[in-house]
Amino acid sequence: MKKYVLLPVLAGIWFSTFAQSADSLVYEKRNYMIPMRDGILLNTVVISPLHRETSYPILITRTPYGTGDNNPGDSTVVLHRNFSFYTMAVDGYIFVIQDIRGRYKSQGSMQIHQPLIHQTQKGAVDESTDTWDTIEWLIHHVSNNNGKAGIVGISYPGWLALVGSVDPHPALKASSEQACMSDLFLGDDFHHNGAFRLSYGFEYTYELEKDHTTDTDFPFPAFDLFNWYLKLGSLKNVNEKYFHNTIPTWNNFVRHPDYDSFWQKNSPLSYVNKVEIPQLHVGGYFDQEDLNGPQLMYAHMEKMDAKNMNHIVLGPWYHGQWGRGKGDSIGLISFGGLTGVEFRKLQKKWFDYYLKGSGDGKFEEAYAFQTGSNIWKTYTHWPPLNSTVKSLYAGPDHKAGFSKPTGNGSESYISDPAKPVPYRTLPIEATYGEGSRWRPWQIEDQRFVYTRPDVISFTTDSLKVDLVITGDVNAHLFASTTGTDADWIVKLIDVYPDWDSAGFKLSSYQLAVTMEVFRGKYRNSFSKPEALVPGKPEEFKIGLHQVNHMFRKGHKIMIQVQSSWFPMIDRNPQKFIPNIFEAKDSDFIKATQTIYFSPQYPTRIDLPVMQ
Repeated sequence: MKKYVLLPVLAGIWFSTFAQSADSLVYEKRNYMIPMRDGILLNTVVISPLHRETSYPILITRTPYGTGDNNPGDSTVVLHRNFSFYTMAVDGYIFVIQDIRGRYKSQGSMQIHQPLIHQTQKGAVDESTDTWDTIEWLIHHVSNNNGKAGIVGISYPGWLALVGSVDPHPALKASSEQACMSDLFLGDDFHHNGAFRLSYGFEYTYELEKDHTTDTDFPFPAFDLFNWYLKLGSLKNVNEKYFHNTIPTWNNFVRHPDYDSFWQKNSPLSYVNKVEIPQLHVGGYFDQEDLNGPQLMYAHMEKMDAKNMNHIVLGPWYHGQWGRGKGDSIGLISFGGLTGVEFRKLQKKWFDYYLKGSGDGKFEEAYAFQTGSNIWKTYTHWPPLNSTVKSLYAGPDHKAGFSKPTGNGSESYISDPAKPVPYRTLPIEATYGEGSRWRPWQIEDQRFVYTRPDVISFTTDSLKVDLVITGDVNAHLFASTTGTDADWIVKLIDVYPDWDSAGFKLSSYQLAVTMEVFRGKYRNSFSKPEALVPGKPEEFKIGLHQVNHMFRKGHKIMIQVQSSWFPMIDRNPQKFIPNIFEAKDSDFIKATQTIYFSPQYPTRIDLPVMQ
C-alpha cells in the first residue's frame, strides 16, 4: 500500500513549474480545503487544463499518502510523460488528488480501512460520504467541468475508489479499483488464511499510524532484518518493547486474532452489496500485497451485476506496476511486450467512454494476460467456463503426475521455528527502505530453498505438449504434524528446461506461478480455531488464486511444500495457542511434518486446464 510503489498519480516527479517541452503539458494547479458534511476540511489539489477549449470530466484519486504537492499555492504546472495519466491529460481531464481525513493536510482522524457505516448509522461519515461530499463541491466550484466524475486508485486508494462507488454521487459515472483489499484476514495485506503477515503488518501500521501528518519508517538498527525479526521473538514483544500500545491497528491485531465480527464487518465483502456504477477491477498475478482483492471483489460483485457493469483485468504485475511502469518484465522474467502501457490504453478507453462519451463502449468481461505464452486473452466469462479440472498429484520419489497414487507413501521434514525458511533471498531489507526488493520477490527463482531439508518438492517429467491453465487453482494437502498447529505453504512452480534456449540464465529456473500459506488451526473454521491432533493426517484446502499460464513443452511442473515463510509470515509456534499475539517465547517448538500421497490421502493441486 506504499505510495511511491503504487500510487499512479504521484509516483515520482509528476509535475514541475519548469518550461513546457515536447513531452510535457501545461496545466494549472489549485489548492482547496473542501468541507465535509460534519465540518471537517479535506486538503485537495485540482489540476486543470490551462487552455480551456471545452468542458472536461473530473478524475479523482483519494489517498492516505499525501498529494505530493509541496507548494500549497496556486500555480501553473507542467505534467511530464511519467505522469500516470499523461495520455488522458493530452485529451483534457481535470485531475483531483485528495488527502483523506486524518492524513497529511486534511483534518479529522484516521484508522486503517474503517468499514462503511453511514448506511446503518444515521448522520455517520465514512469514506463513501466523504467521496460524495467532495464530488458535490467539485461539480459546483471547479470551472469548465462537464458534470461527470470518475474515481481511480491503486491499493489503499483502490479501496477508496471501491467504497467511493457505494451510494455514489449522481455525477460519479465510473470507478476503477486497482489492487483493492477485500478481506484483511482471509487474503490481503495483514493475514493470509489466518497466517499473520509479520514484516508488512509491523512496518506498514507503524508507518501510517505513528504520525498522521506524514509517513514514518520504523527506525530499524540493521539493514538485513531477517535476524532482527528472529530475535524479536513472540509477537507479544512488539507492544512490550516497541509500540507500547500506541498503534491502533496493531492493537486490533492483538484483540482480534481470529476471524470474528471485527474482521467480517471490516471486509468490503460485507458492505459492498451491489454494482451501482461501472467498475473495472485490476490486479496482478505477482502482487505482493493485494493479489487476492481484485479477484475476490470481482467475483463478489459479479453475482449482483445485472447490467454488465462489472469487469476485470489481470496482468503479469507486482503491486501497482501497471500504473506507471512499462510492464515488460519482472527480473529475468520477460512478458514479451509493454503490458503496463497496453493496460493504460484500456484504462483511458474506459474513462473516455463513461466520462466523455467517446468510443463504442464495448468492453470485454475479462482481460487476462497469459504468462508463459505472453499474450493477452479476453473472455466472456471469468473464470472461463471451458476449462476442465485436472489433478496434479504428489507421488513417491519426489515425483508428481496426473495419475492418482496407487500405493501408500509419505515424506517428512523437521520444521524448526528457530531456523525458519526465508520467503526470499537474504538480505531482507525494510519493506519500503532503501534498496528494498519487496516488489518483485514473487518471481524469485525458488531454487534458493529447493535444497533445504525442510522444503519438500514433487516434480513431473518434462511436458510433451504445452499445458494451459486458466482460472482457479486449488491445493488439497494431506498432512500431519507432531505438534498441535502448523503452517503450510504450497507453491505451484514452472520449472524451466535444464538448458533454456531463450536465455541461459533461465536454465532450470523455478518460477512460482502461484503460492499461498494456510494456518492449520483454521482448517475447519477461521472463526473457531482448533488444535491439530499430533500424528493425525488431515486435509488442508488451500486456494491458490486465479492464474492464466502456459506451461510450455519441455518444462516441468513442481509442487513444493514448506512450513515457514519468514519474516513475511510470523513463525507458527507449532503448538496450539488461542491468541498467537500472546504466545510466550517458550511456546515455540520443533515439529515433524509429514506429507501423504496415497489413494486415501491424495495430496494434489487441482488445475483448470483449457481444452
